[in-house]
Amino acid sequence: MASKPSIPKGTRDFSPTEVAKRHYIIQIIKNNFEKFGFQPIETPSFENSETLMGKYGEEGDRLIFKILNSGDYLAKANATHLENKDSTKLTASISEKALRYDLTVPFARYVVQHQNEIEFPFKRYQIQPVWRADRPQKGRFREFFQCDADVVGSKSLWQEVELVQLYDTVFSALGLEGVTIKINNRKILSGIADVIGASDKLIDFTVALDKLDKIGEDGVKKEMMEKGISAAAILKVQPLFHFTGTISEKISQLSVLLAESEEGMKGVEELRFICDNVMKLGLSNSTLDLDVTLARGLNYYTGAIFEVAPPKAVAMGSIGGGGRYDDLTGIFGLKNMSGVGVSFGLDRIYLVIEELNLFPETVTATSKALFINYGDAEAFYGLQAIQKLRAAGIKVELYPDNAKVAKQFQHADKRGIPFAVIAGEQEIASDTFVLKNLISGEQRTVDFESLKQDLLRS
Repeated sequence: MASKPSIPKGTRDFSPTEVAKRHYIIQIIKNNFEKFGFQPIETPSFENSETLMGKYGEEGDRLIFKILNSGDYLAKANATHLENKDSTKLTASISEKALRYDLTVPFARYVVQHQNEIEFPFKRYQIQPVWRADRPQKGRFREFFQCDADVVGSKSLWQEVELVQLYDTVFSALGLEGVTIKINNRKILSGIADVIGASDKLIDFTVALDKLDKIGEDGVKKEMMEKGISAAAILKVQPLFHFTGTISEKISQLSVLLAESEEGMKGVEELRFICDNVMKLGLSNSTLDLDVTLARGLNYYTGAIFEVAPPKAVAMGSIGGGGRYDDLTGIFGLKNMSGVGVSFGLDRIYLVIEELNLFPETVTATSKALFINYGDAEAFYGLQAIQKLRAAGIKVELYPDNAKVAKQFQHADKRGIPFAVIAGEQEIASDTFVLKNLISGEQRTVDFESLKQDLLRS
């Protein structure tokens, strides 16, 4: 007996209902990307290995799916590496391509490769799948979609202001209230490390600080000391452990704390500009919050850092994030190309909307009516009407087989189709149809125009 087929761990099949809900989210994100002036691009699902490798650190490189060369891939393999079972060196000779790990590095490659065709500043969005050889767990998959929007070729902080508005606009359109858009600045984190004399331990300091809400003040202090940060340095950042107040009050506190750091004060001024203008312009359903513990992408971001938290009613990690980077394309030789971008976490957004029951019923609506099949003559009569109903934008379909009527009604019920259209010899002779409401059981005889209007209204 053949074994039951399966799919690789970390991948998923999506039912018609799930696909409809995902498309609903994607369409809202896409529409708003375009309202904000972002243009769509697409890049190949796989890149040359040299494009991807070395761009994500040692851990990231390990998670990249490599593609074996076609044909006899061992023919050109290095015999010594093969004999020594040196997988790292062997891979380079048997795999020249790899599935993309994210959309950012392919975007950087795209900008460099097409720089003479692009009008800068260039606002691009990209909604495509990516692959990571990660350990599958709840909310983490090996194949998933990223929804990114970036602006390259401009250092203007108005871009950050607009990206905050973009987040707010998308989540408002999705009906998500109570979303918190957290903001920080890489320069502020550098400034704090500088002020306390721990510039050489910036990563250790910020990684520990980022855990404040998880392990508490004592836990953070303990971890910092274990990393070699002195008690005197920790005392200087004591205010950060109780960092409360309005955004303006937080910025004032940072101005005092970072007064002796030029880098830190640059970050303060950037934050002040972004936050002041966002607050003046206003947000619909989201809250902007300055979070000095936010420390994502330290080896990547150079200015503003964003992270989006879902409504507090849902226990879920961040549903979006991004930031400013000053040298995205430098990895491919094009220097001084500053950019800023944000990403929407499609899978987590889906789970949040599902948990809060915010998907409109129309998202998963199936056909409005099923035409019952009594035979070829009746099917042809029905398809003539179906053709005109579809032209009017109405979803209708014909049951393909001349099966028992009970079976056809049962099919409509299982599909959630609310109406059946019955047309036998008598209806064909009188050029009419019987429209039956499968929920109430009510039915009536109508001409085509009445049939169309009834289905449009339902």
